[in-house]
Amino acid sequence: MAAPIDSASDVVASKTSMPSLKSLSAVSPLTLRIIAECPVTKARACDLKLPHSLVNTPVFMPVGTQGTLKGITSDQLEDLGCKICLGNTYHLGMRPGPALIEKANGLHGFMNWKRNLLTDSGGFQMVSLVELSEVTEEGVKFKSPYDGNEILLTPEKSIEIQTASVRLDDVVSSTVTGPRVEEAMHRSIRWLDRCIGANQNPEKQNLFAIIQGGLSADLRKTCLDEMTKRDVPGFAIGGLSGGEEKDDFWRMVTLSTEHLPRHKPRYLMGVGYAVDLVVCVALGCDMFDCVFPTRTARFGSALVPWGSLQVKQKQYAKDFQPIDPDCKCPTCKRHSRAYLHALFKNDTAAMHHITIHNISYQLTLMLSARQSIIDGRFPDFVKNFMRKMFPSSDQYPSWAVDALASVNITLDQH
Repeated sequence: MAAPIDSASDVVASKTSMPSLKSLSAVSPLTLRIIAECPVTKARACDLKLPHSLVNTPVFMPVGTQGTLKGITSDQLEDLGCKICLGNTYHLGMRPGPALIEKANGLHGFMNWKRNLLTDSGGFQMVSLVELSEVTEEGVKFKSPYDGNEILLTPEKSIEIQTASVRLDDVVSSTVTGPRVEEAMHRSIRWLDRCIGANQNPEKQNLFAIIQGGLSADLRKTCLDEMTKRDVPGFAIGGLSGGEEKDDFWRMVTLSTEHLPRHKPRYLMGVGYAVDLVVCVALGCDMFDCVFPTRTARFGSALVPWGSLQVKQKQYAKDFQPIDPDCKCPTCKRHSRAYLHALFKNDTAAMHHITIHNISYQLTLMLSARQSIIDGRFPDFVKNFMRKMFPSSDQYPSWAVDALASVNITLDQH
């Protein structure tokens, strides 16, 4: 899915660009079928039909920055039931580079992945690599952290590198305020039009627009109004999960889902903590991605229903239970906490085993949420999830309590 770049406060779409946007959706290889909707919250279970396989939502999408998930093979990812994962345009453009990927018959062939791919625009690197980038109306100029060479990532170049893509957007940190936020929001709209014009394969490549606007409800609403005029296959909620207060985070999420089209997928970018996932499903989001489960695995942190388990800690040296006795992943079926604890001291295979577990945990969490929506018991699913995650209701994050209350879930005291 492709995403556009946010831009300055000029007039947004030209009259000539609008018909092409309408026709883009008409030939889109993406269809969304709503299977069930929670009558209490905004949660929904959908079937997302994509060219390489059907994706059941809500869905967590593991992140493979450079054509691979660190510490796990494509076959293992497929065996875990993953139907869609991510690549990153900035990093793929740097290494291995578009020429090599093209010779391999695209990113699917390069990484030997038969299922769906979502490639993000590269816009996030404007924040994470802010000291190495410069934004102009033309695009984003980066200095390579690898060899120091400069590259210009334009909306058109972003689409060229990507497969299923999220348009290039002008991203600013979620903690930034002032004129720069409005400038970026308007530029993103203009860049969306350029991305749409540059998409040479609308029958194969789904382009997602990215909603920006920082923490300003007015700017987000303006962006939503303009982006939704363009009949793209799907919409991403961007510019969040960047250090802002959680109270601001969830309010911008629910504002976005309130105004996004019901019949299009809603992708909340960069969200991967379990509590965030469950709350944002309740707020109406369908798709999520984050490096968190793979990154935290490399530090020995295994995700469990009660938070995390640090296998490097001495207390697990003689613990022969699996990470989670209820988990069905290959790691928990075959290896004990004691084994992983010993392995972590001198063998990177420990990171591999925990990565498999963490990805399985995220995928299973979303499948469980989906089934609860279909069964009409999603509010109870949320309450049970929170009870397991927090020993006492006093420990419930206040933002999560408020967010869930906004969609009619009042958490029990325990």
